[in-house]
Amino acid sequence: MTSWTRRRLAALAVGVLLPLCAAGCGTSGGQDPGARAEPTAPAGRLIDHTDEQGRPYREVDAAGAPGIGVEVRPDTGGAWDVRLTVRRFRFSPAGTAARARAGHGLAHLLVDGRLVGRLRTTEYHLPARLVPRGTHHVTARLYADDGMVWAVAGKPVQSTADITASAQEPPGTSSPEPGTAQEPPRQTARSRSQE
Repeated sequence: MTSWTRRRLAALAVGVLLPLCAAGCGTSGGQDPGARAEPTAPAGRLIDHTDEQGRPYREVDAAGAPGIGVEVRPDTGGAWDVRLTVRRFRFSPAGTAARARAGHGLAHLLVDGRLVGRLRTTEYHLPARLVPRGTHHVTARLYADDGMVWAVAGKPVQSTADITASAQEPPGTSSPEPGTAQEPPRQTARSRSQE
């Protein structure tokens, strides 16, 4: 074999091995080299629906779709404790890249259709000032990390609890007559799912 042929073969080998090594050799961005990469699943398809803020729906099949439930319980001082339960869904940490991954994202909490919180956890304390006297609808809706609404069969993946708040008397406004009992404020909650 001539030196010209050897040089040509060496250059060809370097040309083939260099891109392969760049793709698979070395460290993996600080991750454990033995760790398996999370499989990428389809992230649904966009459909012609939007939420109250104009965010498009990202529809997924019912089989394997994420699910959410919301429970709201009265707390002291007219406030409410919100607890979410999720199925086939993981909350993404703050700072996650804005791209959709199946079964990942965050929940928006709405009171009577008005956004009051973006949740990355299953618990939230809803202040009394956001729930004045009367009956209200507290909705938890799932969103992908790209800001789009997770949906199944054209409907958002969400759950709603109906709550009724009684007015609380501000401190010092009046006091009960001596010898009469003052009725404590009443608060009730009822959940219904809209999946």
